[in-house]
Amino acid sequence: MAVDRYNFPMQLNEPAPDFELPDLQGVCYKLSDFRGRIVIVNFWSAECPHSERTDRYLLSLRQEWSEEVVILSIASNQNESPQMLVEAARARSMPVVLMDSEHVVADLYEAVTTPHAFLLDREGILRYRGAVDDITFRRREATQFFLRDAVEALLQRRLPQRNETPAYGCTIVREI
Repeated sequence: MAVDRYNFPMQLNEPAPDFELPDLQGVCYKLSDFRGRIVIVNFWSAECPHSERTDRYLLSLRQEWSEEVVILSIASNQNESPQMLVEAARARSMPVVLMDSEHVVADLYEAVTTPHAFLLDREGILRYRGAVDDITFRRREATQFFLRDAVEALLQRRLPQRNETPAYGCTIVREI
């Protein structure tokens, strides 16, 4: 069944759309299988330097957050080959990279960049979407850590103070 995202836009504080995607080894992951845990859906790229920087940051935080937080990186760039994804994931020690080469999930979530983060609470409700931090072309060092703050609020069973920021990074390639 096709979903018309213009008639049913994804809303904050509502259930996030479920999806099922294969990882780089062909094992399928279903978002709803992670109910009961906090989930970061992070649109990811093998080539984007912003995505690579974010990977290092998120992997360091993941150790602090324990198993209560799951990071699902989704590769949605049509121009990135499976081999390129495998090599980048291995080099960055990424635990899970899901393939969305036809950008179906990226379109469903209205993701536009890599990285573009979507944070779901334990019940699968979208509580934050946007940038990981405030680094941009003009700001080279982060002064605000939007995603970290939102995750920590959910870990303390509170709602994030900020629930949306503009995503910043490389544009998701939908056509080649």
